[in-house]
Amino acid sequence: MTPSTTVRSPLRLYGRSGELTILAKLLTRLRAGRGGALVLTGAPGLGRTALLRHAMDGAGTEPVLLHTTAAPAERLLPHSGLHALLCSAPSPTPPPTGAAGLPALLATIGAPRPLLLCVDDAHAWDGASRAALVHAIRRPAPGRAVAVLLTAAEQHDGARDLAGDFTALPALRLGPLDRSASHELLDRLTGGRADPGVREELLREAAGNPRLLTALTARLTEDQLAGRSGLPHPLSGGESLLDAYAAHVDALPDDTRLLLLFAAAAEEHEPEGAGADAAVLLRAGGLAGVDPGRLGPAEALGAVRIDGERVHFTQPLLRRALLRGAPPARRRAVHRLLATVLDGPHRTLPRLVQRACAAGGHDAALAEALAGAACPPRPHADRAAALTRAAALSTDEALRGERYAAAAEHAWLAGDPGGARALLTRVRTEPAPGRAHYVRGLVALRDGPVADAGEALLTAAGLLAPHDRARAVSALLGAAEAAWLTGDVPGYVRAMDRVAGHGTEPALDHFRAGMCAVLGGRTDEGHALLRGCLDADGRTGDPAALLRSGIAALVVGDVDAACRAGVRALAAVRAHGPEALLPQALEHLAYGELRAGRHAPARVHAYEGLRAADRLGQRNAAAALHAVLAMAASVEGDARACAEHASSAAADTGPHGLAQAATLATWAVARADLAGGRHTRAAARLAPLVLPGPRQGHFAVRMLAVPCFVEAAVLAGRGEEARVAVEEFTGWTAWTADPQAPAQLARCQALLAPPGEAAARYEEARAHHARSGGDFERARTELLYGQWLRRRRRTREARDPLRDALVAFERCGARSWAGRAGGELRAAGESAPAQGPVDPLTAQQRRVARCVAEGATNREVAVRLSVSPRTVDHHLRNVFAVLGVRSRTELARLLDRDEENPANP
Repeated sequence: MTPSTTVRSPLRLYGRSGELTILAKLLTRLRAGRGGALVLTGAPGLGRTALLRHAMDGAGTEPVLLHTTAAPAERLLPHSGLHALLCSAPSPTPPPTGAAGLPALLATIGAPRPLLLCVDDAHAWDGASRAALVHAIRRPAPGRAVAVLLTAAEQHDGARDLAGDFTALPALRLGPLDRSASHELLDRLTGGRADPGVREELLREAAGNPRLLTALTARLTEDQLAGRSGLPHPLSGGESLLDAYAAHVDALPDDTRLLLLFAAAAEEHEPEGAGADAAVLLRAGGLAGVDPGRLGPAEALGAVRIDGERVHFTQPLLRRALLRGAPPARRRAVHRLLATVLDGPHRTLPRLVQRACAAGGHDAALAEALAGAACPPRPHADRAAALTRAAALSTDEALRGERYAAAAEHAWLAGDPGGARALLTRVRTEPAPGRAHYVRGLVALRDGPVADAGEALLTAAGLLAPHDRARAVSALLGAAEAAWLTGDVPGYVRAMDRVAGHGTEPALDHFRAGMCAVLGGRTDEGHALLRGCLDADGRTGDPAALLRSGIAALVVGDVDAACRAGVRALAAVRAHGPEALLPQALEHLAYGELRAGRHAPARVHAYEGLRAADRLGQRNAAAALHAVLAMAASVEGDARACAEHASSAAADTGPHGLAQAATLATWAVARADLAGGRHTRAAARLAPLVLPGPRQGHFAVRMLAVPCFVEAAVLAGRGEEARVAVEEFTGWTAWTADPQAPAQLARCQALLAPPGEAAARYEEARAHHARSGGDFERARTELLYGQWLRRRRRTREARDPLRDALVAFERCGARSWAGRAGGELRAAGESAPAQGPVDPLTAQQRRVARCVAEGATNREVAVRLSVSPRTVDHHLRNVFAVLGVRSRTELARLLDRDEENPANP
């Protein structure tokens, strides 16, 4: 294999900010004349030595001692202008100075000034040398500050002895890199040019180990990195690292190591992370004449963890190292024995998987059996695994490609887009591209440029139409969705027109015809068709059909029907899957709740959807959910949260062409500006979205933002632009069933009306609100009416609408808007209610504060409020800052006083 010339060594440490902070504190203490000590532990390849060298580089003017077996102890090597000593012994031999000589050597090095002593792989030293080191650490020269930084292999015999010597020494355990850090490192290694599928394969194989990721990448050619030629299976590279993992258990008894090999092989038929079934190991061990209780030494060593009826490897790479290091004949024998004990019809697929692992090459009959087992009601993840094995065993190249493509589709449906991408890199045959294009398009639709997704899905539809009509229709619907997300009305209609030629069921045909009619300007016809498909889709349990029903309801303007469809779609996905639809179901429901004016439920569903989108690698859904959260924050008055969510959405809306989410996010920030009295800024943000022009906002959202623009534009002195927007909004109101539209139109007309007509328009808007409900929009109308009355010195009349506005804003948690209403009410001569300690907080901050005051931890608060612990931490910091408290105890006392002395109503 020719190494790729694009691979580069990393120039910095990735994903180690916490560890670097701890090292910086150690060096800061040393510079201040205080000593300290730290042991860095971790599995091989996680970067212990890299962190040690980083500390040496950052030591400043302090001497760093360097000692290697290649140089005599008396030789001091300069390191960054300092004396440097790195104690490193590849074999358990004492350092050249001997056990007794190390303290004396340290005492003679340099003047009595701060000293940083670094010892790499201290577990490799013999006991006498470690004892000398302990003595030197515990009894430094008088008046000298010494900081000691050691590295030791995790759970190594020597490391345990070392831990016994340093019971009071703080230890820092390195774990694998997280996905984000692994991505950054891989971008550095490949110059960011790796194909997405190749990237996923490398990240999966490396399992967060930076040295292994570097070694695997170095073995690939340019064509392999770019996805132009196939990857070797398994990937090569990192053999010495895996040998180091395997060496961890070399000293265990033979029967224990055999049981470990059984456990490693048994995980081949289990879901990732599930571990091995202890009952299977019991039966396999019995057939092999090994007592399963002999796993005890491996558990004592820390190689495995026995959790109830499951056996888990503490290091995933140890499992891989054991399988790789076993002789092929022995490994196949283990798999065959496991296949023997996996009897019964409920274990058909695990048995076939073990037989596939035991196969020495292609086996058409076994491949056919595996493909036949990949059928309902098995979960999509199991079907993907079975088809992957079947593809590897297939003798026919075309059939192999078709099975890899099918496996990729099931991996995608199971919520594993990375696995789907990796499997698609193995499709190299002509008959498979139709399905491969289909899966690539589906993955890109949720995690890539949606215009590219649309083209891939249109291509897939053409290739699939002659032999797979159902997937061809699904591909066209996906292409239409891609066009919708980008705001491409003609593209949406073209994709939907192609659906008509495939003889779909009546409900889908009504949806297609209705959407095309609405977008083509035939509003009445389109609404009639869409209303007809609401009931038909509502009776099905198909999540995709229910989501279409919700879309139809929103287009018609029936937001309550949209929410009902969203609730049913979410329930269907949770009950039956597919997992890949979970973020979309939560997104649709959150948006429906937002349109209905129920901002708190919208926020809860959006946060849950965001967690699902992040877990499933669906950045496009995450961007849309961030936009929904920005909208909710703009109502609740949390301008900072609104800006953060809008910024998070913008990270992908531009690169991926998500016009709908981008419009929502911009509208949210503008509405937060409006709440804060920044009318000119709000009008400037919204004008390009709602007025005619090249930067016009998404067609499904822009009319919804018009009332905000009109209010901001009138207050900013841009009345003529507001009149242009109201003209189009009037036409939209005539055909939408959105319950808020008539009231919003009357409010807009009141803002633009001459003084003699404005009051009547406001009263008309209030009458519409009385019929439609919705606290937030009604409160905005009451606020504007009260402002209008007060500015005409009709202060007594202004108090009633302003009071109603204040109460309604408080009811829906709109803090900034309530502040505006309270200010207007005071200006009208009425004292607003006295504020309690928590009144300056947003609604979500109040909830977090109350939970914390009750004694809940951040994690418990996160579970209770359905948010992430990081979100709780963010809100809690803001609570402390706003209320001027410094601890949870102070917060609890403050809230207790608030409850004992409530503000006067």
